Amino acid sequence: MKMLCRSGRGVRKLSEYLLEMKGIMKSFNDNPVLKNVDFDVKPGEVHALMGENGAGKSTLIKILTGIYPKDGGEIFFDGQSVEINNKNDASKLGISCIYQELSLIPTLTVTQNIMLGKEKRIGGFLNKGKMRKEVVELINRYGFHLNPDANVESLTIGQRQTVEILKALSEQSRLIIMDEPTASLSSKESDALFEIIGNLRNNGVSVIYISHRLEEVYRLADRLTVLRDGVREAVLEKDEIVPAEVVRLMIGKELKHSSQSNEFRVSDQPVSLEVKNLTRKGVFHDISFQAHRGEILGFAGLVGAGRTEIVRCIYGADPYDSGQIFFEGKEIKPSIPANIERGFGLVPEDRRGQGFTPLLSIERNVALTNYDTLARNGVVNAGAERRLGNEMVEKLSIRPFDSQIPVGNLSGGNQQKAVVAKWLSRDMKVMIIDEPTAGIDIGAKDEIYRILEDFASRGTTVLLVSSDIQEIMKVSHRILVVTKGAIFKEFSNGRITEEDLMMAEFGIDEEEAEKNG
Repeated sequence: MKMLCRSGRGVRKLSEYLLEMKGIMKSFNDNPVLKNVDFDVKPGEVHALMGENGAGKSTLIKILTGIYPKDGGEIFFDGQSVEINNKNDASKLGISCIYQELSLIPTLTVTQNIMLGKEKRIGGFLNKGKMRKEVVELINRYGFHLNPDANVESLTIGQRQTVEILKALSEQSRLIIMDEPTASLSSKESDALFEIIGNLRNNGVSVIYISHRLEEVYRLADRLTVLRDGVREAVLEKDEIVPAEVVRLMIGKELKHSSQSNEFRVSDQPVSLEVKNLTRKGVFHDISFQAHRGEILGFAGLVGAGRTEIVRCIYGADPYDSGQIFFEGKEIKPSIPANIERGFGLVPEDRRGQGFTPLLSIERNVALTNYDTLARNGVVNAGAERRLGNEMVEKLSIRPFDSQIPVGNLSGGNQQKAVVAKWLSRDMKVMIIDEPTAGIDIGAKDEIYRILEDFASRGTTVLLVSSDIQEIMKVSHRILVVTKGAIFKEFSNGRITEEDLMMAEFGIDEEEAEKNG
């Protein structure tokens, strides 16, 4: 229902919605990403937004915050038509976004971070007392537990996130967008965040809550919008948010029969790698599994489930607190140098930040993990280095066919092949590859899959971490589903559907799915 109110500017309409996005359209390179999407948020409402990777959630939020221009549609705020062309436009309306990567300056205090860019001055000097007073008033108003004088670097991740929320509130934000806010939080920190969100709701602040974690949405959301393939699939009221049904809406019921995995099986080859009760406190616990020679063992799960952290501990990149790791029947204490010598390799999730050196050539990047064979008495054999680079460019069809090109100049798919090339010339026993095809095109994906299958055919054990459900079902011989830092389910027999796998990722067993279905 709409009402009228009088202001200094005359009479304007008041809407029951704080935000209305109507018929939003967006395409990239003639590929439609948002197709006539409607989305609205009421005052003092927690409205969850869910969908598979690529469903359009991030694009919709980037349009709302002025990062992307919309191709069509209208945005209304407080019942008034508005144009949001940049971050400042969004801020002036009272729209803030808190991303997974926080934007705080660690060496500054809580007060300094909150008041950054909004400093109070008197006679040309900072009025520290007034700024501190404003921050204390904010902390007390929303019931936050923070010391305004503490350095941010001394705070927990959960407390830092609270500071980000206070920054938004200090700017008079009426709508706060939270993007996967609990991905890096412990259970206790998550509970504290949920209490804060409740306080925001009680104070009339609206929250758009983006998460892959259904139990959080079920607990927090007043309403839920589900996007699928750039289309608004459904808007559910609180009593309609049934986990199994939400999963079906996200992936489409027709996939039940049309999208099945390969035939899963347990390999009859010898066990190459065995993990027993591996635990890293606050991250994952009691992880146990066996991986066979020539097997592609997939690790599925939602963002923050602990998949990447498990394989990094196995490789020796991160420490763990307890448990055992066995390689070829012998217990090992992983370290990167020792594991490389044993025949372990890692293609990390962040290929640009951790997988290659952008300014170095393909040849030099390939050589980085092979100098033990390319050098003698500390002197690199330049001819052998050149031959290895050229061989990998040809073998993996890295384009352009020039080993002297800096890897940073290559496309995403060719960058990924360059990262894989570092390990291909070695006698690999265990290959760990995390999100192998993120951000690369379909053709390059098929080439990466061929490389993984080639590793397996030569007897290499492949540990594959992927958020792409179709990918992990297509490539894996078995799948372990990691949920909340533990192995929830193993698929090792027969065929499964995308729905089966996604249900497991959300921690829903088949009996519960049938009961709610």
